[in-house]
Amino acid sequence: MKRPALALFALLAACGTPQEQCVQRNTRDLRTVDRLIAETQGNIDRGYAIENVTITQAHWGYCEQPQPPGQPPVGPVPCMVEHDVTVQKPKAIDLADEAKKLEGLKAKRTELAKAAEAIIAQCKAEFPE
Repeated sequence: MKRPALALFALLAACGTPQEQCVQRNTRDLRTVDRLIAETQGNIDRGYAIENVTITQAHWGYCEQPQPPGQPPVGPVPCMVEHDVTVQKPKAIDLADEAKKLEGLKAKRTELAKAAEAIIAQCKAEFPE
């Protein structure tokens, strides 16, 4: 009985304190803009973007063969199996547009960071550690 209780406690501890949860919940937009800034800066540095494309690939595998009722199972038989794979491909970009986008994202980040200061202070006041 101690092991499940210990596992549950570890799981709950991993979720963060109420203060951390409050900060995470209320600064989601700021983290999203930070991720977009990093992606856009990477595109400018490389000179191209990286696009995720999903393709379908086929390979030989084994499939169960349906049998009529009353017949013994034949077992798996060779067949073509398809599965989707996500690959990264380079994509041409307009560097001037990317630089303009980066400027806009940085301005938005400044705005969100200023708003986040008040929210973080409120979370700390509401949920002191």
